[in-house]
Amino acid sequence: MQINLTGHHIDITDALRDYVDTKFAKLERHFDHINNVHVILKVEKTAQIAEANLHVNGGEIFADAQHDDMYAAIDGLIDKLDRQVIKHKEKMKKH
Repeated sequence: MQINLTGHHIDITDALRDYVDTKFAKLERHFDHINNVHVILKVEKTAQIAEANLHVNGGEIFADAQHDDMYAAIDGLIDKLDRQVIKHKEKMKKH
C-alpha cells in the first residue's frame, strides 16, 4: 500500500508521517486490497482536518475528520475509514 501524504498550511513532520503510517497499517490488516492512499492534513483557523481517499479493488473510499488536535483528527479519520473498509469488504464478499 502506497501512502501519499500532503499538508496544507502545516509541516508534515516525521512524527506525523510515522503516526499516519502506523494507523494505516492497522487498516490494511482488515482489508489487504488497498492499492493507494492519499492523505491530506490541513489547518483552517483553529480546526485540524485530516482527509483520506483510498483506492481499493472495486471502488474508492473517502472520509474526513476534524478536531482541535491533529493526532485526534487522524484517529477519527481512521475510525471512519475502518467502518467503511469493513462495509466495503462485506459487499465484495456478496458478489
